[in-house]
Amino acid sequence: MSHGIRQYEIDPDGWLRAGTAVLHRPSPNHDQRPGAEDPSLLVIHNISLPPGVFAGDAIIEFFQNQLDLSSDPWFENIRSLHVSSHFLIRRDGTIVQFVSTLLRAWHAGVSCFQGRERCNDFSIGIELEGTDVLPYTEAQYTSLHRLTAALRTRHAIRWAQGHEHIAPGRKTDPGPAFDWGRFTRETGLANPTL
Repeated sequence: MSHGIRQYEIDPDGWLRAGTAVLHRPSPNHDQRPGAEDPSLLVIHNISLPPGVFAGDAIIEFFQNQLDLSSDPWFENIRSLHVSSHFLIRRDGTIVQFVSTLLRAWHAGVSCFQGRERCNDFSIGIELEGTDVLPYTEAQYTSLHRLTAALRTRHAIRWAQGHEHIAPGRKTDPGPAFDWGRFTRETGLANPTL
């Protein structure tokens, strides 16, 4: 970990210790990992609701099944979805946790990594508030670095993939705006697909 970067810690129940820049917003969209498997893969995503909008709590409400679908016409596209991620990193670097890292969040969908399907079974999902083509913020990279270090201390994380790598042709995030070189340099965690 880089000098001057304050450490985060995952508690025994799989929750990032709350603080000024860490919020807990539990989602009902999770279940048990098969065989209580320790996650070995990070999956990096992006999300904005509606697309390209970086204000308000629509993402949080969506992951908690509390989104007011009438508040934007685009939300009809996601009416039937019940999904979550373990973490969301907002544009200002705030980390929101929805699901314990010990549990299976519903983030990857139909997916495959190194010949193994159902990546939700063995991964932790991190959503970056953003789009495929707009640069992510310095605050987001700093929080991602700190969060990744905490996850690697608590779990047997060995790899990182974008949603686009485990669901090619179906997903495109985190997209070309995400700096994989920087992520690898800062976290020491490589993407074997690249």
